[in-house]
Amino acid sequence: MAMNFDPFRELDRLAGQVLETRGPRLMPMDLYRDGDHYVLSADLPGIDPGSVDIDVDGQLLTIRAERTLTSGQGVKWLARERQSGSFLRQLNLGQGIDTERIAASYENGVLSVTIPVSERAKPRKIEVGTSASSNTVTVGSTQSSTGSQGSIES
Repeated sequence: MAMNFDPFRELDRLAGQVLETRGPRLMPMDLYRDGDHYVLSADLPGIDPGSVDIDVDGQLLTIRAERTLTSGQGVKWLARERQSGSFLRQLNLGQGIDTERIAASYENGVLSVTIPVSERAKPRKIEVGTSASSNTVTVGSTQSSTGSQGSIES
């Protein structure tokens, strides 16, 4: 069985090894809004949950994690594609987030962070009274009595 040597693929592999050992790796994530909270799901397979560190400084959410791979004495590696090291992700939360109630869990290699919207940022109804009739205006993204779209961020 003949094996073809591809110098470009070998160069890519070596460059990847060199570049991957520098600095923290990014973690793939999904982020969506579900009602009155945001949900962030980040892939962190093989991470010890005790190594996960999540903190909020002002409006900056930082997630750090560490993966340590064991290497036995006298082991001859045939393939080693799994990476050890630090993982880092930072997100600017913006205004209207209840940073005191952020919660996180880790299951099946996925870190889930629930980020609630603050009470003051949720849409609310404001009664507008007139001498002729009473109209209801909703602050947010619904229609007012004039039929035009409005949006006010708090």
